[in-house]
Amino acid sequence: MKPLVLASIEDDTGDRCIDILRLIDGRFAYRECRRDPEDPHGWRYLSEAPPASFDSEAAAREAAGQAVGWMSDGRDRT
Repeated sequence: MKPLVLASIEDDTGDRCIDILRLIDGRFAYRECRRDPEDPHGWRYLSEAPPASFDSEAAAREAAGQAVGWMSDGRDRT
């Protein structure tokens, strides 16, 4: 079974996003993705696995905001 994507939050350019995930064990995580306009594949994860798991979706979102530069610009990205 694959993790469930609860939200995909894109940056202003549309080339990066963060997926907020519910993992198969019921915990939550995030993964950063990118896409290149010339690549027909679409979104690609920047890491093999989520960097950590969290007890809540809110905690995963907060961690993503602290770890990913464009997420920490103070905008509401809900």
